[in-house]
Amino acid sequence: MPPGVLLVTGGSRGIGAATARAAAAAGWSVALTFQDDARAAAEVVGDIVAAGGQAMAARADVSVEDDVLDAFADAETTLGPVTGLVANAGIVGQRARVDELTAERVQRVLAVNVLGAILCCREAVRRMSTRHGGPGGPIVLVSSAASRLGSPGEYVDYAASKGAVDTLGVGLAREVAAEGVRVNVVRPGIIDTDIHASGGQPDRVDRLGPAVPMGRAGTAEEVAAAVVWLLGEDAGYCTGSLLDVAGGR
Repeated sequence: MPPGVLLVTGGSRGIGAATARAAAAAGWSVALTFQDDARAAAEVVGDIVAAGGQAMAARADVSVEDDVLDAFADAETTLGPVTGLVANAGIVGQRARVDELTAERVQRVLAVNVLGAILCCREAVRRMSTRHGGPGGPIVLVSSAASRLGSPGEYVDYAASKGAVDTLGVGLAREVAAEGVRVNVVRPGIIDTDIHASGGQPDRVDRLGPAVPMGRAGTAEEVAAAVVWLLGEDAGYCTGSLLDVAGGR
């Protein structure tokens, strides 16, 4: 089927913004969510519209059920029925060992990275699954190579949350495979975005990039290309897949 309306969570910056732009270039109408930076979200929407595409932005904290419901409703009102999802929104805490973590921090990481992904997947399946009268469609979850590396000494809680995302992708893929919904997971490695600064390590890309087997960090656009491929018909027989975009790391 031709591209339809794609909801991209966390679409105002980094991998989410690159995915929104790349998906629009591939023919999708894009609804993106953002939590705080309305200006950055508006810039992404403006770029898409200036290039001849359709886009909108909705403020949403994906860990809040009503925000997720409102984001899907806003997308449908403005652009039409949602027929694709990229669950990209995610957070990381400051660099810390497990014995330094607080319950509040772990709860917040899990709420955004795990609960948020599940809520968005639930709403997407309710709209897309043939069991619910939908046309089918693709879901891509943005995880992290941290899910298999563990991120010791940095943020094991984030890595654990991404391990849950991997499992969500595999389990949901098998659950809805016969209902026209494909679910796949992309696991970025060291990617040059500002998430590292938000984790208190603005030098992380420069420090770790050269140690990657390919000798460099990746770009948000390289991850976005993988996401958009999984959304498209060329990946029509892919579901339950875990695709590493990590330079061999």
